[in-house]
Amino acid sequence: MVFAPTLTLTSRDNPRVRQLRRLVQTLGGVDRRAGLVWVEGDHLCAALLAHGGVPEAMIVTPDGAHWVEAWCRRGWLDASVPVWSLTPELMRHISALESAAPIACLARLPTPAPMQPHAPTVVLDRLQDPGNVGSILRSASAFGFRQVLAMRGTVALWSAKVLRAGMGAHFHLQLCEGGEPDELAQLAVPVLATSSHRGCWLHEANLPWPCAWLLGHEGQGVRATLAAHAALTVRIAQPGGEESLNVAAAAAICLHASAAAQLRARQTLG
Repeated sequence: MVFAPTLTLTSRDNPRVRQLRRLVQTLGGVDRRAGLVWVEGDHLCAALLAHGGVPEAMIVTPDGAHWVEAWCRRGWLDASVPVWSLTPELMRHISALESAAPIACLARLPTPAPMQPHAPTVVLDRLQDPGNVGSILRSASAFGFRQVLAMRGTVALWSAKVLRAGMGAHFHLQLCEGGEPDELAQLAVPVLATSSHRGCWLHEANLPWPCAWLLGHEGQGVRATLAAHAALTVRIAQPGGEESLNVAAAAAICLHASAAAQLRARQTLG
């Protein structure tokens, strides 16, 4: 196997180092104009590669170099992909993490694809917390939802914090950003809205499949203009007496309920 020559970066003044630091520290890990995203850590890099992603370059310290060879031998990484080698100190200079990972990659953002009207979908209405959004992407991927539609005003899905919280879910999903309210009408599946105080109880609801779950802003909930598109509004029983659940926790409960209902239906038919 012939590997691409390794380019050794030794100075903070190197143009590539400066490019990477600007991408990570100034742009939050994503440069939409250039179509580039910073993917840091072996878990996220492996998730990208396992789903057919082709990095522009691998960025490694000596402690991370073994991953490059392992992924090449597994057939995930083409040996022609450039490898930029640097010291742990330079990686810390670039990284926004408290403890910089020994490996990262510079990857291309996926080309925006048209929304799929019939796909099981999660709709995010102006969610602001990156941790919440990343966690919701993980739940969407785990429970069989193939598409996420982020309405305008939602935190950027490819930002570094959302990417880390998503733990690789980004590479399983079709992500549509900057959605407008009228796009909900283009969905051919029933829209289910969540509420903290009204609607039928989730555990009593007859949940359709496929469907689109509509999840609202952490403090304000779902906008009335979007809730008007809902075929069903549900709330989650909270016998412990808390006023409301964190939106990521509520999402996990609702998406699991849909997946469980689908499995029960399959078992009945089987």
